[in-house]
Amino acid sequence: MSAWEAMWWKWRAAHLRCDGVSAYTGTEPFVLWPGVFSDAELDRIVAYGDALQLHDATVKTATTAEGLNSVRSTKVAFFDQVPDIKWLYEKMSNIVFELNRKTYQFELFGMERFQYTVYNQGGQDHYGWHMDQGHTKSPRKLSLVLQLSAPTDYEGCNLEIQPSAKVETMPRERGTLVAFPSYIVHRVTPIQSGVRRSLVIWCNGPRFR
Repeated sequence: MSAWEAMWWKWRAAHLRCDGVSAYTGTEPFVLWPGVFSDAELDRIVAYGDALQLHDATVKTATTAEGLNSVRSTKVAFFDQVPDIKWLYEKMSNIVFELNRKTYQFELFGMERFQYTVYNQGGQDHYGWHMDQGHTKSPRKLSLVLQLSAPTDYEGCNLEIQPSAKVETMPRERGTLVAFPSYIVHRVTPIQSGVRRSLVIWCNGPRFR
């Protein structure tokens, strides 16, 4: 990383915010980082994702990955680390490093393939309450959701997080990055109209101690 890039990332990290929190304790249920991607970069991500073959999302159990429409209905594709998308993996790695350093300070050793997710009215798509931890090859410790659609593109389909008795609705502004520990319960409410696109990133690390 060049000196200029290092200065740029230092400036961007200063714009992390978590609503209502003036200083980070590492126990925040979620962190928001708006505007970390430009409109042109978001368009580039959407164009790449839409060119891939989407398939029905599944829910993993101990032994299988099943399609359970009552729990989850959406289309997904996965971004492999190929040259066309290398820039995104490099940028997201820097984002995760800065965000984690400033907030949770989890011990992380990598990221899974990025999941491109499309919720469509025609399928009454949704994803019920769940955690991202579970039957995965490596423990998931930090989850991130990048909002790719504008608020006017769809109705419903809110990302909601429930760290306690209160349910928190995440911002819908395009380009907002939401990060939260993977053990936090969250859901996506049913879509009522339009199409919502997002990019989901899971960061892995050793088991919590």
